[in-house]
Amino acid sequence: MFDRKRRDFITLLGGATAAWPLTARAQQPGRTAHIGVFSYSRENDPQAKVYIEAFLKRLAEFGWSQGANLRIEYRWTGGNAALSRQYAAELSVLALDVVLVAGGFQVGQLQQVTHTLPIVFVETSDAVGSGFVESLARPGRDATGFTHFEFDISGKWLELLKQIAPNMTRTAVLRDQRNPAGTAQFGVIQGLARTVGVAEVRPVGLQDQSEIERGIIEFAREPNGGLIVTPNGLAIVHRELIINLAAKYKLPAIYPFQFFVQDGGLVAYGPDVADQYRRAAVYVDRILKGAKPGELPVEQSTRLVLSVNLKTARSLGVTVPAMLLAVADEAIE
Repeated sequence: MFDRKRRDFITLLGGATAAWPLTARAQQPGRTAHIGVFSYSRENDPQAKVYIEAFLKRLAEFGWSQGANLRIEYRWTGGNAALSRQYAAELSVLALDVVLVAGGFQVGQLQQVTHTLPIVFVETSDAVGSGFVESLARPGRDATGFTHFEFDISGKWLELLKQIAPNMTRTAVLRDQRNPAGTAQFGVIQGLARTVGVAEVRPVGLQDQSEIERGIIEFAREPNGGLIVTPNGLAIVHRELIINLAAKYKLPAIYPFQFFVQDGGLVAYGPDVADQYRRAAVYVDRILKGAKPGELPVEQSTRLVLSVNLKTARSLGVTVPAMLLAVADEAIE
């Protein structure tokens, strides 16, 4: 939760943790659970490793250990849509007990080929609007999990970036047009723009490296621009490219996750994603012990993290307001 000094400028995303049943079918002695991990990320992405380690460590606390009573099928797509479709089909026929799915696009692909395989999702926005679940309180289908962005946070990205770069009058919004959440986030930013002195809001696609490069280079031809990177597996996969382009063209940019700043981005405001993976392990354990995903409520992130890279700020010639530094969770020199 945020402390008192932060409430002056940050509205905490809602989402109370619903109570779970206290008992479930006991773990069967000698049983080996067979689960899947289906992710938008690349297998060699160090951040993906951090998240999976958090997930496995929490699972181990419930008695599930690889090589003992747990077998895991990993599928890493690296943002490749064709691989997502291929791997979804593969996972659907493996008689898995449950699949941990990272990213909304992967959830959609898996639900297209199976309606019986239990899914616990993470790093997913607008689960109801995307059709993954019927409601947050009672998902009612084969999936449940953890969402991490209310659409109102999109306006906060614009406001924070404007505080750091007050001369910004134009912003490019990097989003995946296939993702309904990305479209909604763009709409929120567009609706707020003129009230904070931003005259132009331009969408930039994330489908591949060339689309990202074309969009940012074209946008950077005119002055007083800034970038807003919305949460999406493609943005994460291509984060090195995006951060480098922002630096090259002197574009102040705000990102949805802390690790963007650790990799050289200017500022990030978003949820503690590793915590989602730890909480997902709780749901996976419950499903392995007999719970139905459709009866486990979808939960929202309740802790947001503000990170600033002061070295990047200096290289861009911008000054981070003292008020923001006072409430930042992380300030990298």
